[in-house]
Amino acid sequence: MSGSKTDQRFADYFVISGLDVTSGLEPDQLSGENLHCAPLFRPYKSRVLANYPDSLPWNPIDKDAIGMLCLPKGLTFRTERQSRKAKFHSFIITREDGSRLYGSSYIFYEEVTNAQICAAMQTLQHMHEAEVSNIHTQNVVSIQEPLRDQSPLLEYRIINPDDTYDIKIDKLYVTKSICLISQVQFVSAPRTFLKQLCDAVTKPISFQQPLEAYVYNLLYDVPLPPPGRSMKFYGVTSPIFCQRPMAWDNTKGTGELPLFDFSLWDLVRLLGLDHLVQLFASVLLEHQILLYSSDYHRLMLVAESINELIFPFTWQHVYVPILPASLQHFLDAPVPYIMGLHHAEEDTSKPQLPNEANLCFVDIDNNSVQVPEDLPSFPFEQELKEELYQAIVSSKERMLKETFIDSVISSPKRKPLSNKFTSVASEPVLKKAQSSPGLEKMEILQQSEAWSKISAIAKKTGVWNKDFQNYDSEQTTKIAKEETTKEKFQDLASMPSRELEELKFNNSIREIFLNRFVQMFCWYEEFVILNSQDMDSWLSNRESMQNFDKASFLSDQPETYLPFLSPFLETQMFATLIDNKILSNWEESELNLKVFHSRVKSLREGLDISAPRSHIYVHCSRIKDSEILIEKRSSYIDHIAKKPQLPEGSPDPPNIELGFFPILDKNILNSEANLKPKMKDSAKWRRKDRLLQQSEHLKLNSRQRELSLEGSVAKQTWLMTRATFSFNPEDVSSESDSDSEEENMLTGDFEKYMAEARSKSLQPRLTEMAAGGMAQTNWKFVEALLKECKTKTKRMLVEKMGQEAVELGHGEGNITGVEENTLIASLCDLLERIWSHGLQTKKGKSALWSHLQNYVEIEEGNSDTGRQVDPNLLSPGNKPDCHVLVPKGMRRSKSLDINSFADLYVTLCNLSSMALTEGEKTVKRGHRRTGSRGNIELPVLKPLPQTLACDMRKVQEMTDIKTDVGCARAWVRLSLEKKMLSTHLKELLSDSYLLRSLYKRYAFLRCEDEREQFLYHLLSLNAMDYFCFTNAYINTVVPYRVLLYPSLKFGCTTTSANPWITFAGHMGETGIIEIPKGVLEFCVEHKNLGVLTTLRLGHDNSGLTPKWLIEYVLIRNEISGHTYKFPCGRWLGKGVDDGSIERLLVAELLPPNTNTEDIIAAIGTPPRSRSPVSPRRPLEQGGFTIPDIQEMLGHAVNGLIKHYYKPEKERGNLTYLLCGERGLVPCIEHIFLYGFRSARIFRNKFYIWDYLEKVKTHLEATLEGEIRRPSSDIDRAGFWMFCNLLTKINNAAESVGKDGKLQIFICVAVRDHTLQKWLPMIAKNIVTAQMYEEKSFMRDNDLITFIIHILDTLNDFDIILESSLVRGLNI
Repeated sequence: MSGSKTDQRFADYFVISGLDVTSGLEPDQLSGENLHCAPLFRPYKSRVLANYPDSLPWNPIDKDAIGMLCLPKGLTFRTERQSRKAKFHSFIITREDGSRLYGSSYIFYEEVTNAQICAAMQTLQHMHEAEVSNIHTQNVVSIQEPLRDQSPLLEYRIINPDDTYDIKIDKLYVTKSICLISQVQFVSAPRTFLKQLCDAVTKPISFQQPLEAYVYNLLYDVPLPPPGRSMKFYGVTSPIFCQRPMAWDNTKGTGELPLFDFSLWDLVRLLGLDHLVQLFASVLLEHQILLYSSDYHRLMLVAESINELIFPFTWQHVYVPILPASLQHFLDAPVPYIMGLHHAEEDTSKPQLPNEANLCFVDIDNNSVQVPEDLPSFPFEQELKEELYQAIVSSKERMLKETFIDSVISSPKRKPLSNKFTSVASEPVLKKAQSSPGLEKMEILQQSEAWSKISAIAKKTGVWNKDFQNYDSEQTTKIAKEETTKEKFQDLASMPSRELEELKFNNSIREIFLNRFVQMFCWYEEFVILNSQDMDSWLSNRESMQNFDKASFLSDQPETYLPFLSPFLETQMFATLIDNKILSNWEESELNLKVFHSRVKSLREGLDISAPRSHIYVHCSRIKDSEILIEKRSSYIDHIAKKPQLPEGSPDPPNIELGFFPILDKNILNSEANLKPKMKDSAKWRRKDRLLQQSEHLKLNSRQRELSLEGSVAKQTWLMTRATFSFNPEDVSSESDSDSEEENMLTGDFEKYMAEARSKSLQPRLTEMAAGGMAQTNWKFVEALLKECKTKTKRMLVEKMGQEAVELGHGEGNITGVEENTLIASLCDLLERIWSHGLQTKKGKSALWSHLQNYVEIEEGNSDTGRQVDPNLLSPGNKPDCHVLVPKGMRRSKSLDINSFADLYVTLCNLSSMALTEGEKTVKRGHRRTGSRGNIELPVLKPLPQTLACDMRKVQEMTDIKTDVGCARAWVRLSLEKKMLSTHLKELLSDSYLLRSLYKRYAFLRCEDEREQFLYHLLSLNAMDYFCFTNAYINTVVPYRVLLYPSLKFGCTTTSANPWITFAGHMGETGIIEIPKGVLEFCVEHKNLGVLTTLRLGHDNSGLTPKWLIEYVLIRNEISGHTYKFPCGRWLGKGVDDGSIERLLVAELLPPNTNTEDIIAAIGTPPRSRSPVSPRRPLEQGGFTIPDIQEMLGHAVNGLIKHYYKPEKERGNLTYLLCGERGLVPCIEHIFLYGFRSARIFRNKFYIWDYLEKVKTHLEATLEGEIRRPSSDIDRAGFWMFCNLLTKINNAAESVGKDGKLQIFICVAVRDHTLQKWLPMIAKNIVTAQMYEEKSFMRDNDLITFIIHILDTLNDFDIILESSLVRGLNI
């Protein structure tokens, strides 16, 4: 806008667009290629025929943009045989300075009287018929299929006679548009005005003024109502009403929601509540949103409505509600967007989209919404739908009956068979609602068989002589006559009830959605990190600063919120809200923020601060208060505009020709006096506002107000306020400047680029933005994708490193606490967008998965046939020269060379046919021993194939994944977990010939430098261990390869008993698996167990030589490749070691590239690291000293404390912290073992369990009174609990050895926080003095006190043991 102040009128321009007979028929290039259509259905170029005024200094007109958006489809021709219904739509023009203009276009058909145009159409019709006839006579079978795909003209077509034009018998009609351009987005009032203006040409009324009078009145005499005021102005047949919500009052701290004039009632009728909430969630998570409809107004309605419902947040990315057909290549932009795509009414097919993995596709006409697969539910989604449903029901009772059909909304208690939220109104219902009641009833009667019989009898008897088939035409004629009788102007004193109810319904729906955000983010300000530096420093360091404590905020939310809130906190719209909150410390807050904070403040004032924060659904309570203001403005009209009349001294314009909208008189509408801004004295308007306030206080009616202001209103104009916002007029200039700077800083990468482009040159016009001209913009997309990849990989690394990353100087502490799964899902979305950028042709919903399939297809075809496969022949059809991988069934080609894979993988290639339920398992025999005299063949763990194709097959074998998008994400997660993502993608992109055939030149994947940097960033993720695949797919059947490694000593390698094994992870346990005798390697298939934690190995002690010495066990997940080592180094068998015939082993995850041959070479003697317990004497472990054991205990307890202070989803393996190497249980065992002198005093070896049983015997004697010892009731209760626990363990764990029982005892005592209470009791027992050296923990009171203080720090934590640790005992 030029100048600091502008003339605020209701409308700035009136525009007429249509057919320019001087230029003839020109194809509309902006509407795409349409030569295959009949000439009547081809789009032709339209032009702006006239605009009034010519130009305004504060608002220059862009005729090209307006002409294209007034008639987005170009000129459309019809004959009298086709439908010629008038249509209305609105549009938005965004100018280079970021400001917006709002247009309202009314499109109607007008007869073509120009002979040259009719002759040209006839010529085109003859040419089309000749071409079709020529194709029909040709041998269509001989045409090659690729050529048919390239040219729609070669398709066989039959000409419909109704689609032809004959100049001799047909009348030709063409579309014309009349349009209003304004700076504030009103919809209802412009639509009513334009419709009445158009009807005045076809059905003029008595005492009608010339058209110029109405247009002149609207352009120059109708001002823009100020905020909080209502206005009445005059159309042709009836008055028109509009009102604006109240502006923000800094004194009172109150204000209404911003102006929004689209009908949310129509939105709910089109989409239904289910689909509306799905779309709402997709927009909030900044997915790509594509709207699809044959009606331009519906595209605008849905786009603008969903933008308004996310208030106080604002969409920060690409926003094109009406996308011209020539710009459809924008749909492959790898950035979030909201775009509206128009299609012809007869074309119901879904468009070909390059990327559907992260796309929300909204087919408005068919009431269909397709959302991304992993879209999380909005918090309290069902309760939100119920509240919206109640608002609809209450409004339905007040709205006009013909706008809402009773059968559309079902009862809330109905079953989901016909979901009440799915479709509030379907298109057939809408059409019926718009038809006359008589026609609708007769249509229903004619469909009844009983009515047909009754009517036949009535005709025969002469009771009824009318032909029911002609009832429609009779009724239509009757309605037409009724319409023609409306010859008088109908004046109204207040806003019609229908419009009032629309405003109230809009208000209720918006308040309900806003209330949800107020409830969810009521305490968000507590987590905003405010910086004490000045504004300039903050702006310059914005990218590297932490502004919001996401981890703490999420930890304060309910578990059900997290799937949605975790990704939402990463969006640009949330970051913008936080930035605006921080900027409000230095400058005035944005309107959205003011309104939001006022609602939050009022909510918090009603809460009890001392009460705990509860997360329950609270219904909106502000609807009634805001409706009072709307009703007040509707009843008491603040301003009545001057009635339409020609300006004084203007000549009378010529009479209009019926049915033709004329070019208006420029001399009347372009008066220089009217073009000057009317800004003479703003004080007069302040005086008027005071008079209005006084009249409100005196409760004057509308007529009394008009009389009190008579003589002064006609000379006033309204001051400029920001579009849809409500700032003071004096502050507009300064605020607009600061706002534009703020938007440049806070928008996304695409908008930043556009801002830079504007600073160098003017923004290209819409008509100039062709595919070739957007090549450079695509390079900006490439840069944005690379930058986003760098940011995401860095965030993932720092998230894994946590506080250590901050200490190393990365300085991005705000990354910690973000859920790992959210970051990985975001990485998957980024990869899909990268693979969708610049795609030539789409094959499947996932561009990445399609590329993988093509690559593997070529590789296998080359290996099988010995020659290269042409990538251009890759398609879903038959391919004789290569072998297709079927994604779901995994049908392998017969000619596939299976010898090229490892033998191990061959045994696992068909797991998908063995979908096991939870708890089921199968054992595949593998390696068997070959000798029994000490020389046995130990199993060797063969490496898994590390190729892209093998990982792809593993994903295809997963029966719980049904879509291409799901397969692609599973493959990314699997590759990331195996640290092969960068390697696999490098292999995939190595086929340059395939890349060239699949992608355009400007695509990201064909930019070599950026591609190499992209792979480098992905390579950095190998520095961390991820379990993103293992933890995500809990229902997948996983093959586990088990290898047993017995001792190589003579007599230790075999057993005559029947061995068994069971292992567990954090997702489940296998149950007992019988091991065939002599088998050392086998495969088990079971539902995903997650990260393995424990293994229990044992036998039944049968046969002559049951004892068995196992060094360790290896288990490998055959999908992810994770290998777990379970150290043992102990005997299994009665009469040897501690007599245990089963042992619990704790998992140790081996590094990915561990060489199993090195492990085998090191097992000649038992390993020094034993599991589950440490050796019985500390001297065997290198002689730990008391300080060593104290330090070990401190580290073990500290590890447990850190475990519980982490968020629940980030905690590690508790079992390993308890029972693993240097865990708490081994430390306690070291304490018991230190100074234990059993070997020197007793001939037989004594274990710690023997010592505890002696203590138990002595305590039982004390409890029974056999030993007299003074003790309190508390001491006696402790004696009983100790003895009872030992008794339970002895009775329930007969097969467990003494060391195993000790481990159970320590685990249970630590869990129940009783160990620190029992230690003084055990230390004071007389048995302790007999069995321990004086220099030991158990006989040193200071050391016992130290242990008690250390263990007391665990009292605040609820320790939950795995069932495998206590062997399922009920303890």
